[in-house]
Order: sequence, then C-alpha cells, then structure tokens
Amino acid sequence: MKAAEEIWQEYHARLRVFIKSRIFDDSAADDVLQNVFLKMHAGLTSLNDETKLTSWLYQMTRNAIIDHFRSQKPTEDLPEWLPQPETDPGDQVARELSACLQPMIQRLPKAYREAVILSELKGLKQQAVADAQGISLAGAKSRVQRGRARLGKMLAECCRLEFDHQGRLCDYERKDRDCDIC
Repeated sequence: MKAAEEIWQEYHARLRVFIKSRIFDDSAADDVLQNVFLKMHAGLTSLNDETKLTSWLYQMTRNAIIDHFRSQKPTEDLPEWLPQPETDPGDQVARELSACLQPMIQRLPKAYREAVILSELKGLKQQAVADAQGISLAGAKSRVQRGRARLGKMLAECCRLEFDHQGRLCDYERKDRDCDIC
C-alpha cells in the first residue's frame, strides 16, 4: 500500500480540480480537500484493495463536498415582529371530541376496549397489544381495527363531522343535543 504522502502527491491536484468544479470559493475548496486527506489518512488502513484507491478517494471527496454544502445552509433568526401562526382550529375540535371518546371507549366490548386503550391511548405497538392480551398479532390487529371502526360508528351516530380538503378534522356539531354518549 502506498504511503499517505505518495497518495497526496499523486491525487492532490486532480482532487482539487474536481472539488473546484463544484465549489467555487478557493478557501472553501482547500478546506474540503484538506478534510478529504484527513479522512483518507485516518481510513487508509481500512482499504483492503489498492486498485480501488481512486474510486475510494473520489467517493470520499463527493461526500465531503455534500457535507460542505449541507453545512452552508443559511439560517437566520425570525424577526420578532413576525406574527406567530395561529393554532390549528382542528386541534381545539380534537380536544373537545376527545372528551366524547372516553365514554364511547367504555361502551366497547371488553376485548376491543382493552386493545384500543393499549394501542391508541397508551401508544403500544400492536405486537405488544397481542402479548398483553395473550393473542396472536393478527388477532390484536383485528381487535384494534374493529374497536376503531365501532368508535367511528358511535361518533358518526352522535356527531356530524366536518373535514378539510386534506382530510383533517376541522369542525363538528352534535346531531342530538340530548346525546347520552357525550
């Protein structure tokens, strides 16, 4: 294997031209080239096949150029006078409807209720739901889906839901003011 100094002498000019064709600032190009040779020096012992030295160096150089441009992304603080975006009205609607969901969940059959609580409220993966209920993964998925479907049906019977063009909940209205669920 060639020594790092020999590789520097052989590839320095070619890699600098390669970098300069992509990075037009001389100082930045020199910094990238220096980083490439630092990485080359550190990783030279991991290169098993000397015939792949050129492709290895150019790949390392491409990655260093990409890293350079990633680090150059401009950032600036937002001005204080810029108004803050209002909260999504759907968030408020979802909070209001969540109060209705608790009694609906309690009306589900026990197996569906437990599966929905574990999956949706406690955030467990469906495999963990299956383990907790002592059933197969397919059985847990089925219980969660059926529980969701029953909740959706109960909610549709109780309330008229309105969705925006992206399918997000934006408003609701109770169908019957005397709804015994909500």
